Amino acid sequence: MSKQDLKQITLSILFISILFIMFGLLKNLFSQPDNSAVLEALRGKPFLVDVRTPGEFASGSVQGAVNIPLDEVASRLKEFKGKESIIVFCRSGNRSAQAKAILDRNGIPNVLNGGTWDQVAALKESL
Repeated sequence: MSKQDLKQITLSILFISILFIMFGLLKNLFSQPDNSAVLEALRGKPFLVDVRTPGEFASGSVQGAVNIPLDEVASRLKEFKGKESIIVFCRSGNRSAQAKAILDRNGIPNVLNGGTWDQVAALKESL
């Protein structure tokens, strides 16, 4: 096998790997979330946390939610400790995913990313 053949094989493998990664990212961006865990948690008394800014929170949120903006989550860990179930949410699901990661890294169990606040509100109202 020549160097040119090895280079072509390596590039092909790299290209295929990139395609698989991109497919996974696109699937995660456009697939419908599985709300069953969030719905189950909502049947109990979860700690509902809107991680949007105070201004966004003031414009509307899930009934019974508290506002702990994403940039304050790490400094307010005490408020999360001891909660049986926690649902974090925001406008798009991005900041709530980041909040969940912060809480996971700090050993806070039973945290669910609820995605958007509209989605959590609709699920709560459906009960």
